[in-house]
Amino acid sequence: MFYGTVVWDPWLIVAQIGCIQCLYYLTLGIFLEILVGSRVSRMSLVYFFDYATVTASTVTGWCVIASFLLSSLAGAGILLYLIERAKKCLDFSATLYIIHLFICIVYGGWPSSLTWWIVNVTGLAVMALLGEYLCIKRELREIPITRYRSSKLLYYSAMVSFYLVGMFSVHSCL
Repeated sequence: MFYGTVVWDPWLIVAQIGCIQCLYYLTLGIFLEILVGSRVSRMSLVYFFDYATVTASTVTGWCVIASFLLSSLAGAGILLYLIERAKKCLDFSATLYIIHLFICIVYGGWPSSLTWWIVNVTGLAVMALLGEYLCIKRELREIPITRYRSSKLLYYSAMVSFYLVGMFSVHSCL
């Protein structure tokens, strides 16, 4: 991707938000199934959207917290591949968590648990900062130039310059 002039494309932004949201919930579902699925008899959307399940008072609650934090780590990788720009990571991370907040409000009411807020703000910070770090690391990578091509280019430029010097020296003698 070239990073010169950027054209504002609202459909691309909406598609990126939708993809990030879906992939975030997919990774959250995988982590919840691995960590919480073995502890409960039946998985449901309660573990995704109900603030009461995010608690530090039970082992299952700690598994839910770990699932949310691991999903934010995976979200940083998602930002690296879908967004590719460090300066956009905070915007897309905040958008993801704001949409998650609205879904939680519709599903179970206003999150009144301090633990829920701490986990989600921490997840937002981890996703945004790690995503920015990974994107900056990718943006600052050197562009690989193979030795073969550069030596061949040097050879051809030397041949052309010798030819031109020889041509000018012949014409100056006449």
